[in-house]
Amino acid sequence: MRWQGGRRGGGIEDRRGMGGGAVAGGGIGVLVLAAIGYFVFGIDPNTTQQVASQFGGVGQAEQQGQIGTPEDQAGQFVDVVGTNINDVWTAQLNGYTAPTTVLYEQGTSTGCGYGQSAMGPFYCPTDHKVYLDLSFWREMEKLGGSSADFAKAYVLAHEYGHHVQTLTGASQQVQRAQQQAGSKAEGNRYSVALELQADCYAGVWARNAPAASGGQVALEPGDLEAGMKTAQAIGDDALQRRGGGRVSPESFTHGSSAQRVEWLQRGYQTGDPAACDTFSQL
Repeated sequence: MRWQGGRRGGGIEDRRGMGGGAVAGGGIGVLVLAAIGYFVFGIDPNTTQQVASQFGGVGQAEQQGQIGTPEDQAGQFVDVVGTNINDVWTAQLNGYTAPTTVLYEQGTSTGCGYGQSAMGPFYCPTDHKVYLDLSFWREMEKLGGSSADFAKAYVLAHEYGHHVQTLTGASQQVQRAQQQAGSKAEGNRYSVALELQADCYAGVWARNAPAASGGQVALEPGDLEAGMKTAQAIGDDALQRRGGGRVSPESFTHGSSAQRVEWLQRGYQTGDPAACDTFSQL
């Protein structure tokens, strides 16, 4: 993936090294792998606060990191890709406002409660921030995902997709539908539709990235395949098999491997957010 010549927005909030709190019970990897089946690539933004509260520390004063472009390459990657995602959505969505991306280690306070690495990357609709512990890249590879830069960018673009859904009201509509659902399985179907739309939005970004950056941010041969490999690895069915349990479609919250690949591809092939209507299939 080409990205190093892309524009840097300088809006990353870097909390790394601030001592946000140790992860109990065996370290980051253990908790991430234990929770990954539910939280990988974006907790439902409507339930972020509930999930965060389960890890403790809700109500603590929010931390404030250094704002700017990080000096390390990994931080610069997040800045360039996030800036490009913002540029794409500014052109695609009237009234778009950019979220803040927060880099942290192990744990940090958020507008939705206390967040920890075990939750995976997530978006908090209360403070309009995307939270990311960069150790997740390693956990993603352990799950069978790709180490390619585009696979990492897919994570970011998916989370920004949840921000778009908050701005359009789709997240709020799903929350109301889930409250009125007659069963947990019915409520989960709305969650799956929300997550698959975020996957589709990630594809929309990837297709429009070159135009928004003068070609400085763009996929190269093999990148889309790396993204699809990752999408396949983190489907609910794949994660349930990996965990040694039976595949239970009624418990899916993010979609099957096939669905995640399909909607990422659809977004990329069309480059049009209107093609991402995952709710029409409910």
